[in-house]
Amino acid sequence: MSIPSSEAPSPLPETCLTLLAKLPENRGLHSEKLPFAGVGHRDVYNISAPFDLNGRQVIAGRVESREVEHSDIIFFAQDQGQWLPIASAPTFPGLQDPCVTFVGAELILGGVRFPTKMADGSVGWRMEFYRGPNLENLRLFLTGPDKMKDIRLVEFTDQRVGVFTRPQGAKGGRGQIGFFVAAHLESITATAMADAPLFQRQCRPDEWLGANEAHALANGLIGVLGHIAYFDRNEHRHYYPMVFAVNPHTGEATAPEIIVTRTDFSAGPAKRPDLVDVMFSGGLIRHSDGSATLYAGLSDAEAGCVQIQDPLIRFENSIETIAFTDDLGSAKAAQM
Repeated sequence: MSIPSSEAPSPLPETCLTLLAKLPENRGLHSEKLPFAGVGHRDVYNISAPFDLNGRQVIAGRVESREVEHSDIIFFAQDQGQWLPIASAPTFPGLQDPCVTFVGAELILGGVRFPTKMADGSVGWRMEFYRGPNLENLRLFLTGPDKMKDIRLVEFTDQRVGVFTRPQGAKGGRGQIGFFVAAHLESITATAMADAPLFQRQCRPDEWLGANEAHALANGLIGVLGHIAYFDRNEHRHYYPMVFAVNPHTGEATAPEIIVTRTDFSAGPAKRPDLVDVMFSGGLIRHSDGSATLYAGLSDAEAGCVQIQDPLIRFENSIETIAFTDDLGSAKAAQM
């Protein structure tokens, strides 16, 4: 299933601005802000895509006052045109940026614990994962490495679990994506996450990227929704939703492709001036007509969704023409 690229890989990947220039100028997308209520004057942003629980659509969101970075994860359901907190569901104080997936019959919730003490005594962050049959019975089962965000899980048809990582620092720089495959949930550890090999040549050293949601595609590939970002000369952040595909059998990945931008939504508030051009991917709902709905956080102050062409369908339907230009280096997919 290894598909070599028809062209030699470039010594350096394309920059965010080069990827951005490939987007059509007049995309004609339909976008909307999502109304959340029941949380006082706090903002709701960096949401998950809606997911179904017993016939009810549920969203997990980061809930936070504008002037601080101490947040809760809260579950919401729609009621008369608004998304309201689910009274019976637990909240998760101190957790940021929820991600949701299902493995077997269990709901898996991930979130970033911040602030929290690191092994060296400093203050930092780490991800926590909870599992259970429903919202009311979620229990902590996995904690990621110190200072690693954007860990994402995806179940394969044979019940193994793909794990996307995102180290920073000596390994990973400003943030690169790693990947390995675990036999089952119980075999995933912080050590395995820290040791996961990284995809090569996915972004420039002065930029960064991360996975936000992974989809097991019908042809065996994994479609990844993520973000790619950079600082401008004024140290303002620019975040763009992107997608790429992974061949889990070989460890090969395609180059990231930006799919939408913050400017595809109406202007609105931002948490800080340096966060105006931030769109943080949350989740992608794929539709049978070839379209998709992308859910995302906006400027660290709002949440919204936008209707787009399904960006993963090309990976699912045209494997023969996909150029896998990046891989996991010498480690490949050894964990398979």
